[in-house]
Amino acid sequence: MAYKDLSEFIQRLEAAGQLQRIKAEVDPELEITEITDRVTKAGGPALLFEKVKGSEIPLLINAFGSFERMALALGGRSLEEIAQEIERLTKPAVPESIIEKIKFIPTLLKLANFPPRMVSSAPCQEVIIKDNPSLDKFPIIKCWPLDGGKFITLPIVFTKNPKSGTRNAGMYRLHVYDERTTGMHWHTHHDGARHFRLNSEMGRRTEVAVTLGGDPAITYAATAPMPPDIDEMMFAGLLRNKPVEMVKCVTIDMEVNADAEIVLEGYVAPGETRLEGPFGDHTGYYSLADQYPVFHITCITHRRNPIYPTTIVGKPPQEDYFMGKATERIFLPLVKLSLPEVVDFNMPIFGVFHNCIFVSIDKQYPFHARKVMHAIWGMGQLMFSKIIVVVDKDVNVQDTNEVLWKVGNNVDPKRDIVFVEGPLDVLDHSAPLPQAGSKMGIDATKKWPEEGFAREWPEEIKMTPYIKELVDGRWGEYGISL
Repeated sequence: MAYKDLSEFIQRLEAAGQLQRIKAEVDPELEITEITDRVTKAGGPALLFEKVKGSEIPLLINAFGSFERMALALGGRSLEEIAQEIERLTKPAVPESIIEKIKFIPTLLKLANFPPRMVSSAPCQEVIIKDNPSLDKFPIIKCWPLDGGKFITLPIVFTKNPKSGTRNAGMYRLHVYDERTTGMHWHTHHDGARHFRLNSEMGRRTEVAVTLGGDPAITYAATAPMPPDIDEMMFAGLLRNKPVEMVKCVTIDMEVNADAEIVLEGYVAPGETRLEGPFGDHTGYYSLADQYPVFHITCITHRRNPIYPTTIVGKPPQEDYFMGKATERIFLPLVKLSLPEVVDFNMPIFGVFHNCIFVSIDKQYPFHARKVMHAIWGMGQLMFSKIIVVVDKDVNVQDTNEVLWKVGNNVDPKRDIVFVEGPLDVLDHSAPLPQAGSKMGIDATKKWPEEGFAREWPEEIKMTPYIKELVDGRWGEYGISL
């Protein structure tokens, strides 16, 4: 199902016992972070802080902070269901018979229904502030003690390609400098940064709109690793099984999700930068302060009674872990389109989604594992993967101990470890250069004679199915309590 707005999602969370209202006054500087960090790590609910010091606007946090809430955010469907639907839509076999063609029509119509739909008015524009717009009214949080200030952490940032006119929605944190300016933390590899460079080459400002809130599927879609010039709002329509309604901004040539709680309109000027950060990041370390473009807010619109959605990042698990695992599951079919030999992959929590990936493959020829490593290093944001471990298809990559057992048993370090150099995530503080360094591939598959392995490869210890079934059937007779 699609939610009409954030309030409806909050009602769904509350009905499911997944929301806690906090009526005590709390400080947006550090206190909310400490409360949320404890709740998230304890597997607790979403939190709605109804009285935040210095603001009359309630604050929602940890709304995505469990697998159950992640599924609720995406309309109540499991991640596996969504992945299967994407697999069907990305592999539409061309029918041959008339009957098959008729049956195929609903799939084609469903694909055609995903584009966003324009509306003339929207709840996000119930209040319009063009004279002296100010961020001071919102309960923006300072997350960690050494942060450079307050940060807007759950924004959908809209830009357009100045040449093609195609829209991009990304999620880039905003370091609040004062009531009308923030940092714009888009990395070199992000589409927003690419649009900024294109505009700068043309001597133009980059118009930017930032929304907060709305159907959570729309917020999640802004984090998705979509190919360049593919509209994330179309992907959001697929997730929610309903087109996203968009409305024109008041002062700039941009469209935003009409169901948003808050909209910031403005621009980023070419050549203007300011020190952004430090910021306690999802790696568990502070990302270093650096020069980034400046976002100037020229207009703010919002609902009459808005809710401010936010999140914290830090030592995992945090809310972003569950959003990242959703991406892992949902985008597996798209990885398989390019690499059909891939059986499954896992971005384990300790790898914070770019430091380590486990991949199981249906190995079909010598050095197949190395082919997969290099292919992954060439796939969009997967290029940031610092360590890739490849195992055979019978290995459960969701079980870290099983993968590491295979690494310990199957790997000859000199033979099976590959080092390459290339782009790394800008948050990798261990890299010798910003955004670049070495990466490692580990081939933990069974080695073949064609790979130069002349010895006999031993069999893995496994009990016969007959004995396992026998013991299962007689377990109650043994009197063993486990």
